[in-house]
Amino acid sequence: MPIQLNEGNGGEILVVHVSGKLARADYERFVPEFARLVGLHGKLRLLFDMTGFHGWEAGALWEDVKFATKHFADIERLAMVGEKKWEQGMAAFCKPFTTATIRYFDRAKALEARQWLGGWSPDGESAPEDSGGAAD
Repeated sequence: MPIQLNEGNGGEILVVHVSGKLARADYERFVPEFARLVGLHGKLRLLFDMTGFHGWEAGALWEDVKFATKHFADIERLAMVGEKKWEQGMAAFCKPFTTATIRYFDRAKALEARQWLGGWSPDGESAPEDSGGAAD
């Protein structure tokens, strides 16, 4: 499954792991869940794990633009975890499209990404695997 969602800290942190290529149908699952959590908690802290991510199909890219426009102010902090140079560039590219504080972390520093978001207390789920410190 290209998008996996895990809640932490009572739903205030949402871990989104994306892999492969995202299709429009992937947003049909993600967007309602995100909206539900915003309705319950207000602004969210998001860990966007791009390990194994290969981009978007054309229809999914449009869904991503619509999501960013609608939820411009619903993310307090966005930690982007990746393993490729273009993913780090994507973190910088996203900054004008949100009011969130955004920070990029290399995959080896995923634990620090969670700490930067405010910790990790899984709700019935084990925390995503990680192995290290931090990066900007």
